Amino acid sequence: MRLSLRAVTTLAALLVALPSYVARTSTQTVSSEAAEVQLQLADMLYEQGRFIEAFDAFEVSGNVTDTRLKRRAFSGKVRTRLRMAEFAGAYDDAQVLIDLSPRDPEAVTLYGDALWALGRFQDSEQRFEEALSLNPESSRARHGRARSLASRSQLDEALDEAQAALRLAPRDGEIHHTVGTIYERMRRYEEAANAFGSYVNLLPNKDRSVKAAWSRAEVEFLRAFKSRVPFEADPSVWKQLHIVPFRTVNEKVMVKAKVNKGAPMDFVLDTGSELTVITRDVASRLGVKAISETLSAGVGDFGLRGLQVGRIDTLTIGTLELRNVPCLIKNPPLRGLPTREAESFSPISLGLSMVIDYGRQELVVGSDLPQEPYDYKLPLRVHRLAMVQGMVNDDPANFVVDTGGQVISISTDTASGLELDQSIRQIPLKVYGTSGWDKDAFLLPGVHLAFHGIQYSNFPVVVLNLRAPSILLGFQLGGIVGHKFLSPYRAAIDLKTSEVRLKRLPGGAQASD
Repeated sequence: MRLSLRAVTTLAALLVALPSYVARTSTQTVSSEAAEVQLQLADMLYEQGRFIEAFDAFEVSGNVTDTRLKRRAFSGKVRTRLRMAEFAGAYDDAQVLIDLSPRDPEAVTLYGDALWALGRFQDSEQRFEEALSLNPESSRARHGRARSLASRSQLDEALDEAQAALRLAPRDGEIHHTVGTIYERMRRYEEAANAFGSYVNLLPNKDRSVKAAWSRAEVEFLRAFKSRVPFEADPSVWKQLHIVPFRTVNEKVMVKAKVNKGAPMDFVLDTGSELTVITRDVASRLGVKAISETLSAGVGDFGLRGLQVGRIDTLTIGTLELRNVPCLIKNPPLRGLPTREAESFSPISLGLSMVIDYGRQELVVGSDLPQEPYDYKLPLRVHRLAMVQGMVNDDPANFVVDTGGQVISISTDTASGLELDQSIRQIPLKVYGTSGWDKDAFLLPGVHLAFHGIQYSNFPVVVLNLRAPSILLGFQLGGIVGHKFLSPYRAAIDLKTSEVRLKRLPGGAQASD
């Protein structure tokens, strides 16, 4: 659609007067003509990356009786809120949109995107399939399917779907970003860098979002590998199971590992981290040089934290030896913490499945895990981190499976949506994480949790601010399950089957069935 000169002039005038205009009309019914102008303004602001102003204009235009214009307005509100990481608000607007257009493929897809943003992956997957049944050529629905397939580690199928979506919408930056994440998991770094570069090039000049900053840094990091093969290993390494003894210290699993052929040192087994992590001192002593800077997110006051990214020449853990291993370098280090920051690694970040047996104090790592008897099987999703779905007081939420964590926690966003007995007392806690102290953390008693047959009734959970990692991931984290959840079991995290399998250990404390 092309705008006439008169329309452009009107939009320019509205752009200047927008804050006061929105304040006067955001709760008033507007005419179809005024809503049309506001929608044109909102679309222009959205394309410029001025999302707060765009949302205000979409909200004004939504106060119209014309159903067609109302659908356009709520579609814009959902898209804009997703870009601003307002996940719960996007879902609320998507529910209005789907009520207005229950058979419109774009509306169904946006509803799926909003469900994804809440971490309700299975529900969103069903909506993407519904949209594709209505319109097989929907680029956004195919993108949703690609993202869902990738989260179930079906990378070849995910790449096919994402590339099909790109052929339908070559200027959709978000699809390029998803292609980049798939290529990176496939260890095809040059192609991943090209895809992230395309995403960055399609961003509005004013986009200073966390996702944009992370993507720019990622391009530089991936291209620094050049001819080096990431996670390079002898062919036999991928075919065998690697059995590594561990010890538990303060409810953390510790294994011995060597960096660049140095002396063995303690590493925390930490599936809550998406890369191998080393401290600045270790990097300096063992010759691990920084390639670029990036953003990391975790629990703590800092939320988003600037760190360096480097490359370990060789990482050796038992019989597992990998070359050219990407790593985070904790530089600058945090100050004022009760213990020094530790080195850590996650087999998931190496592209390997794992079994952790707290009874035998034994870690098993490999591409193909043996099928063993189990008591519980939880569907697994991997999007930078490994996650399972649980229920919190009858509401679905996704939980990071974090072997480096100690307790079962929920996010402040999850806690805010619970209907709680007002007599329940919140107990302040002082908690520190990878991004410093979380001074707003508290203990919340009386919560009911369920994970596919495993139940915790009237249970005290730690409530943490997980807003920063949620923004970086692109969806709302429901919580974290750590040592307290996993330690009564022989626990398998299987990427090939997309499952977490749990086998009770004799004498282990159990949740109620």
